[in-house]
Parts: sequence; structure tokens; C-alpha cells
Amino acid sequence: MLYAVLCYNSEETVFSWSKDEEEAVMSKLIAAQEKMAKAGRLGPVARLMPTTTATTLRKDREPPLVIDGPFAETKEQLLGFYVVDCESLEEALDFAKELGKANPGGSYEIRPMALLLPGTLKQ
Repeated sequence: MLYAVLCYNSEETVFSWSKDEEEAVMSKLIAAQEKMAKAGRLGPVARLMPTTTATTLRKDREPPLVIDGPFAETKEQLLGFYVVDCESLEEALDFAKELGKANPGGSYEIRPMALLLPGTLKQ
């Protein structure tokens, strides 16, 4: 089963880290990812740019409305995600717990996903 591990934290906190703090957290995250990567079960990993760089398309009206920034004001923002191939939810949770040890604050949302490829559906 493929799982998305969505990483939430305060942008204000994360994007105010010093270069040394950033490098320390990233080194710990890379170490936490290593087991899944070596097993060939770590898919794409993405770090999103700040919400101030976002554009939102509100499609609930005609014509659709395009606005700068995120749609919702929240205390934590989606900062990035992992795609992992796990045997169970428990295995995906264990991976997220390892990431959590490396990355202070915030939360991880673990969600099963369907991979949609042209002409196929993998769940």
C-alpha cells in the first residue's frame, strides 16, 4: 500500500531556522529516511515553498477565482510530503515516528493513496 506522509508545521518557525539549524534537521531527516530508501520503498519526497508563494484557484464560482496565497488561515501549514510503500498503516506510522524524532514540532498526517497512472490504478 502506498501512503502519503504529509508534513505540517509552522512556516514562521521552520523558515526562521538558522542555516545551522536547517542543516541539522535535514541531516536527521535524511538519516530517518535511509532505511526506507535502502529497501527501495521511499518514493518522492517534496518540500513545498512557503504559502506566500502559493496561488489558489477557487472553483466554486463562475468564472473561477484565482487568488494569491493559501485558501485557509491555519496555525500549521503543509510543508512537504513523502510517498512510502508500506505493508501496513503501523509500518507507515513507525516511519512517521522516526521522522518526528528528527524534526521538532508540527505533525504528520498519514493517508493511504491511490497512484493514478495513464491507463492504470494502483492501490
